[in-house]
Amino acid sequence: MVDDIKEDDFDVDKGGQVEIIGWLYQYYNIEPHDKVVNINGGPIKTNDIPAATQLFTTDWVVRYMVDNSLGRLYLEYFPDSPIKANLTYLLPGPIEKRTDSFDLSKLKMLDDAMGSDHILVYAFDLLIQMYEEQGYGKRDATDAILAHNLYGLEIDKRAYQLAYFALMMKARQYNRRILSKPTRHNLHVFESTVDVPNEVFEKMKASKDTIDDLRTLVSTFKKAKLLGSIMNFEKKFDFDALFSAVNSLPDSTQLDLFGLQAAKNSLLGILKITQVLQTHFDVVATNPPYLNRMNGDLKKYVKKYYKAYSGDLFSVFIWKNIEMTKQDGYSAYMTPFVWMFIKTYEGLRKSILDSKQISSLIQMEYSAFEEATVPINTFVLKNDMSADSTGTYLKLSDFKGGMEVQKRYVLKAIADPSVSYLYRTKQTNFEKIPGSPIVYQNTDRVIAIFQNTALGHYACPRLGMATADNSKFLRMWFEISINNIGFNMSNRKEAKDSHLRWFPYEKGGDYCKWYGNHLLVVDWQDDGIRIRNFTDSSGKIRSHNYNLEYIFKKGITWNALTSGNFSARLSEPGFLFDNAGSKMFFNEEEHITYFLALLSTPVVHYVLSVMNPTLNFQPGSLANLPIILINKPLIKKLSEENISLTRQYWNQFEYSWDFVFPFKFQNIAEHQKSPTTKLLIFFDFCDKYVPIQFRGLIFYGKLSKKR
Repeated sequence: MVDDIKEDDFDVDKGGQVEIIGWLYQYYNIEPHDKVVNINGGPIKTNDIPAATQLFTTDWVVRYMVDNSLGRLYLEYFPDSPIKANLTYLLPGPIEKRTDSFDLSKLKMLDDAMGSDHILVYAFDLLIQMYEEQGYGKRDATDAILAHNLYGLEIDKRAYQLAYFALMMKARQYNRRILSKPTRHNLHVFESTVDVPNEVFEKMKASKDTIDDLRTLVSTFKKAKLLGSIMNFEKKFDFDALFSAVNSLPDSTQLDLFGLQAAKNSLLGILKITQVLQTHFDVVATNPPYLNRMNGDLKKYVKKYYKAYSGDLFSVFIWKNIEMTKQDGYSAYMTPFVWMFIKTYEGLRKSILDSKQISSLIQMEYSAFEEATVPINTFVLKNDMSADSTGTYLKLSDFKGGMEVQKRYVLKAIADPSVSYLYRTKQTNFEKIPGSPIVYQNTDRVIAIFQNTALGHYACPRLGMATADNSKFLRMWFEISINNIGFNMSNRKEAKDSHLRWFPYEKGGDYCKWYGNHLLVVDWQDDGIRIRNFTDSSGKIRSHNYNLEYIFKKGITWNALTSGNFSARLSEPGFLFDNAGSKMFFNEEEHITYFLALLSTPVVHYVLSVMNPTLNFQPGSLANLPIILINKPLIKKLSEENISLTRQYWNQFEYSWDFVFPFKFQNIAEHQKSPTTKLLIFFDFCDKYVPIQFRGLIFYGKLSKKR
């Protein structure tokens, strides 16, 4: 720290103190984080959740979130406040003046996944300015902020300790005597409780209902480390009665046979956190945990209480936090941006669009945030819904180079709102597109095309299978004896009756349009008995065998995962297909070539990138494509020609099982062709076709599948 880190990074006057604490803690966690997230790819255990989900929030993102929530809220009461000049990351847009009364000491802000507390520490600076403008001295303002304004929750005790340290150091910056007296604060860490002895409840002076409520809370907090801030309570508690009951227990300074003092302290901690979770805040801002590999208990809980938002823990926090926000209050987030587009989060999008307002949003470049393995956005929601609400959006996808580059273009847009990557859009437009993706950059013309019939009316896009162990069940076709591969099967029965083991398999692959990528075969002997019965150590089936009624049928396949370019191609009869190489099928076979032509156009690529910029094109995205069916023979003819040309091109390579001598050399005279080439001789060994020797032979012409 002394030798390798610049001294300015520790200088509180230069903004270094808080951020360096957060970054140091994140890098301290790198080894346990990597160990947890990489182990077997399975669910994350309760004790490993902090290590798996702890991500420090970049400074400018924190400032954007706080400036556009807490800062914006203050300006709605005081639009002429000079504080506006200090809100460096306040995005341009109209600010509606509020007319209700304002009491700064009653304003409450929460970070319910606070980590090392960067968000609340920056909010502290902003609140000091507000208090001074309202006539308070810095010392009184410091006490008030700690006691009344800032609240934080965390499941990781180390992070909580750093957060407390950072907040108290910030307080000491404005009041040097703050550490010399007892100080009330509202930061809390979740601690899993053990059973409270019956003797404790028997000694309380309270009603039966109050005692029952305390027992319920003790039971809930047994999973406090697992659930944290997403705890759900069936009722609104009477906290006056609950605190009174717990405080009726005598303080014990002698030998505590029944554990009364420990139980009392534990119960008071539970009540303080529960009270926070049942409070409505003016502002809630956080970088929530990103976790879709939930263990069984967490997944069950999320499905029970947050089913529509259960795709990932971050989506649960998005909805939970806006629900904890007061009417007309703000919630701010930094999360993966997949919630904006993919089907998993459609319920979340529709809930937000139906009853909340997207105040502003910044969509970052795909790999800008190096600390996370997912593309990121940051955004602010308002707990209000106006039919004509218009939000401010920044699309930074074209600006590569990391978070500093993203920051530069955000500041440029704030200085000059006419930049091409800033959009002002009514969110009612999003509902005009199937699935309600947040596609703010659309023109009226693009939105209008979604009034046309969807591709799903003519085609059945279907997700493929997942073997759960590709190294076990997939082979390149040339690794297998050609006599044990079932080509051109028309249905499952024919394949099963053939008693062959291996069959052609579509699995996406490289960018390839019209025809090709025929390299893999899958073990499907006896109707896939090995894959369909493939289990883990507990006996649970690991494979996913979707849509088997469509295997071996003719259709169109495409690459689900891409590097940016969508590619579709003809899939002839005889193939099984993977979830990375899904397929669509048609009742009318004549539609195949027409729609393959459509899917190969730049227009479709653009519309798909608008609907889903995650570069992961699932069947739902294809089914929602708006199309116009024009029965033009010319389109079909050109499509068939492209398929034919691409087939010829594919078959000129030796890795095609229909290899022919490259057609561009077929007219060269025999005596001018290349000299002797070497043909590999293969034999069966351990279920693979492997070479045993070379022979100097010239081999031209088509290779037979029976060789």
